[in-house]
Amino acid sequence: MAFTVVPRHGNTLKERMYLPSLIGGLSTTFGTFFKNISDTQAIPTLEYPEIMPTDITSRYRGHHRLTHRDDGSIRCVACFMCATACPAQCIFIEAVERNDGCDEKMPERFDIDLLECVFCGYCVEACPCDAIRMDSNIFSIVAKERRDFVVGKEYLLRVRGGYEPETSQAALGGEHE
Repeated sequence: MAFTVVPRHGNTLKERMYLPSLIGGLSTTFGTFFKNISDTQAIPTLEYPEIMPTDITSRYRGHHRLTHRDDGSIRCVACFMCATACPAQCIFIEAVERNDGCDEKMPERFDIDLLECVFCGYCVEACPCDAIRMDSNIFSIVAKERRDFVVGKEYLLRVRGGYEPETSQAALGGEHE
C-alpha cells in the first residue's frame, strides 16, 4: 500500500502569523467602508415598509396559517405530527373531540410561539392533511410584547395564503355558488 504525502502550507513565520490574510481582510473592509462613506447615494436601500420587496418567490416560508375544509371547518385533526416534527418545539396543541359527526379530533388550542420558531417548514411537511402552511407571504412580524408573538388558532385561521387562494368559498366567508 502506497501513501501519498500531501505538502503542508503555512510553515514559514509569515504564514503562521496570518499577517497577509489579516491585512487582506482589513483592506477589503476599509475599502468598502470608505467607498460607502464617500458616495452614500450608491448604497442600495429599500424603503421598507413603504416599498415592499419584489423578489420573494412562492417557495418562501413566511408566517404560518391553518387551512379550512370545503365546509369551512378547520382542516387540522390534532394528530400532533407538526408538533412532533418541530425541532424548536414551539407548537402547542390541545385536542378535543368533534361534535359535528366526524370521527376525527380537532384542536381546541393550536399555538405557535413565533420567537421560538426557526421557520424550517418541517411542520408543513409532516402534516398529513395539509392543515398547516407557510405560504402567507407575511415575512415581517412585529409586536411590542413577547406574548404577542404566541399566535393562536383563531389568528392562524384568519391568515390567508399569499400565493394561491383557498378554493373553498365557505373558508373565504362567501356564499356557495
